[in-house]
Amino acid sequence: MSWLLKALAGMVMCGGWLVAQAQAQAQAQGEAFTPAGNLTAFADEVALQAWFEPFVVERRRREEERLRQEEERRLRQEEVRKKWEAENPGKTWASRPNPPAPTAMAMAAPAPAAAGASESITNNQTAGVDEGGIVKVHGKHLVILRRGRLFTVDVERYQLLPVSSINAYAPDVSPSGAWYDEMMVSGNTVAVIGYSYARGGTELGLFNIDEAGKLSYRATYHVRSSDYYSSRNYASRLIGSELILYTPIPLNVWHADPAARLPAMRRWQPGATAADFKRIADATRIYRTDEPLNPQEGITLHTIVRCDLARPELDCRSSAVLGPPGRVFYVSSRAVYVWTTRNQRDAASGRVASHSAVFRLPLDGAAPSMLKTQGSPIDQMSFLEGDDGYLNVLLRANGNGDGMWRGEGSGGNLSLLRVPVRDFGDGQTRAGEQAYTRLPAAGDGSLQNRFVGQRLLYGAGSGWRRPAPGTMGQLQVVHVADRARTETLTLPHGVDRIEALGADAVAVGTDGQDLHFSSVQLAPRARVAGRYVQAQAAQGETRSHGFFYKPDDAASGVVGLPVRGAGQGGYRQLWDEPAGMLYLRSSSLKLSGIGSLASRPGIGRDDGCRASCTDWYGNARPIFLRNRVFALLGYELVEGRILTAPGSSGRLVETRRISFAPGSADYPH
Repeated sequence: MSWLLKALAGMVMCGGWLVAQAQAQAQAQGEAFTPAGNLTAFADEVALQAWFEPFVVERRRREEERLRQEEERRLRQEEVRKKWEAENPGKTWASRPNPPAPTAMAMAAPAPAAAGASESITNNQTAGVDEGGIVKVHGKHLVILRRGRLFTVDVERYQLLPVSSINAYAPDVSPSGAWYDEMMVSGNTVAVIGYSYARGGTELGLFNIDEAGKLSYRATYHVRSSDYYSSRNYASRLIGSELILYTPIPLNVWHADPAARLPAMRRWQPGATAADFKRIADATRIYRTDEPLNPQEGITLHTIVRCDLARPELDCRSSAVLGPPGRVFYVSSRAVYVWTTRNQRDAASGRVASHSAVFRLPLDGAAPSMLKTQGSPIDQMSFLEGDDGYLNVLLRANGNGDGMWRGEGSGGNLSLLRVPVRDFGDGQTRAGEQAYTRLPAAGDGSLQNRFVGQRLLYGAGSGWRRPAPGTMGQLQVVHVADRARTETLTLPHGVDRIEALGADAVAVGTDGQDLHFSSVQLAPRARVAGRYVQAQAAQGETRSHGFFYKPDDAASGVVGLPVRGAGQGGYRQLWDEPAGMLYLRSSSLKLSGIGSLASRPGIGRDDGCRASCTDWYGNARPIFLRNRVFALLGYELVEGRILTAPGSSGRLVETRRISFAPGSADYPH
């Protein structure tokens, strides 16, 4: 028996060692994501008001100076009047002839524009972090946000049946001046995120959805903010039942009461006023650094709002950091990152330098931390918080965030920032020069970038512009852990999109006439492994959600992407439905076409649209749900079936389609 006891003792000791090893690894990983320090919040409301006080005093001084100058102008004008009337007896100042209008100065022509837990159907950047989109899944239904309305379609039992529709705004609110852009589904709650210029803030509409797909209105909330729109980014994320919103608030410190612009929310009701807003971040949740802020260049309160959609009554709270206006917003599985940029021109040299900082707001509610930096990311795809405890960011020397269309036109030298999260601190630490690695140029055009595993890929294409004939491009592949190792792939097309194909990637772009797909094997070294060319075509959507890759296994899967006619610029997605949805088979990175689902022009054109009548977030999505293939094409939902045969890639055939447009014959009345 002694040998048995010894064996059991050995197993116990081995098990104890394994447990100790696991605990040590967990502790080490936890330490890797623990910043060295945290930002300082205002101690209380008195301290916050004291910070505003110098600006309030300056505002009063400016107002007094303005009144003084107006009085001086009035007195000078009075002297001129008296002199004129003395020189013109019997006449009054009011009857004098008007002076001739000044000759208009010639003006230069404007410069051309710069180039519920369910299967996810959204091409999200980070696993487990859902992004606001225009189509989501609830049970057996697809929920679709389209031109200011919500629709549900039953897709169970191989059918397409429109079920319910409702305005995406409150029954007693005017949608004029409002845009309803993004949607999330959590449990039996549909959350619509929009922006109201009329009401001056982010609008959050909550709707109930039951098992039958019936929609009903619940409530609308307004959150103080400026317009969050980005041609590339999304304003909302969902982790579990927690909705995360980025709501930037420009602070006019010269305002009579700057505190009136601090983070706040109100529930909408008829007759709602500004007095109904209630603060959702007290002074102790507003953070600052030692960096000076110049009101002339702008000050923004970068605010992250977090709302629990599982609660019967919406419960929201927020944290905010003071910084310059330029921003990019990124959410990892552990934290929210906000990159701020202030571009300043040197008076002597005339050169523009970017003074930047990146803020990290942990999802566990801990205090934010910060790191002073250089340059600006292109968009949210420029970020990767790795499991190794490092933050990696692709930067450009001359950029100003991705707000509105700024992500389409950044310029300057490129570099990769790689810093440990533990280097973040109380705002006094600056990333050292050794943290930056200079990277090769991307070429002319709109820069696209994405991290795939431990590789950073980037290249340039036409973006929103009309593509030029004969366009060619390069795809740069950077090894994140070995930044000195960069590989260049020459492509017969521009780079308008970079997406992951499992552990590898695909670059999509046009040569000005045809649409090219180049699959890229990333390890052990980068190489173009396959190509597919769709003649006389261009991609029909520029947003990341316009693409989806559905893997069958580790080596194969199906790609879906909207397409439109050759030579058409990306801006056409704002008004026109694409020609159709193209599907490709990737088998060991060899690409082959399996067919497309075509759209019918003009469907729902007379829909009586009252809000969101321009498709700022696109209107087409490939959908892979429970081994079925769909295409959302404007107001149409089309289903296809992939027929397979031994030795072939398969062939896609259309099986059914419906129009869910208001007034459509397919819709129940």
